[in-house]
Amino acid sequence: MAKKIKKVETPIDQRETFVSLQKNFADSEISVEEKLKTLYALQEADSAIDRIVQLRGELPSEVEALEDEISDLKARSAELVAVIDEFNRAIVEKKQNIVECENAIAKYQKQLESISNSREYDSINKEIENQELLRQIAEKNIGEIRYEIADRKDELDDLKDRISIRGEDLSAKKDELASIVESTAREEEELRARREDCALRIDARTMSAYERIRSSVHNHLAVVSVFNGDSCGGCFNTITPQRLIDIASNKKLIICEHCGRIIINPDFE
Repeated sequence: MAKKIKKVETPIDQRETFVSLQKNFADSEISVEEKLKTLYALQEADSAIDRIVQLRGELPSEVEALEDEISDLKARSAELVAVIDEFNRAIVEKKQNIVECENAIAKYQKQLESISNSREYDSINKEIENQELLRQIAEKNIGEIRYEIADRKDELDDLKDRISIRGEDLSAKKDELASIVESTAREEEELRARREDCALRIDARTMSAYERIRSSVHNHLAVVSVFNGDSCGGCFNTITPQRLIDIASNKKLIICEHCGRIIINPDFE
């Protein structure tokens, strides 16, 4: 019994020539005409999906930008709250320092009542002056910190206003986007199912080429029909008579020599 020779699949090369693609396209159990019709159906589904996506316009990116902005504003707000909390803790600490200074002053003043010589008297007075100076410094620091807190609170209030405004903008954009998505959800689901069905009937090499062409042209049309009887429907350059015959035969994969798009028989439309 003769051993069955297993066909070796050549790895897909993104830079492969259309000659090798055409050979692979013809070498299939499915007829070339059926594959061309499937490619056209795939392009129709993709174009319809593109129109739905275009209907959404810039809304998805606007929603994402607003969400990022609000997230940044909230992060800055959290930082300010943390700074204000730290300032408040510093005020509590400074107030405790003032209490300690006042207690020390009271203690030294009591000691003055029982002083027996001038040297000790001068030394205690010096300590009282030092404690008084420390208390004044602490009070000054508290005043400066309160000014800082006031500035941070003003900034925090401004951030809260901006978050509120941006939140309303985000809500409106999301509602608008949800309305569009809801109105087109069923159609898009059907189109994506149709696209998936077409993609499953096309070999990987042809799909790779199709996606590559789609991504390289501005209108995402990888498959076009003959325009006005003798021109490429993508770039509108004239097609040679022999190529027009090949296109009409539905037996070859024809690539536009000018724009690289796949050209199919207009009868498929």
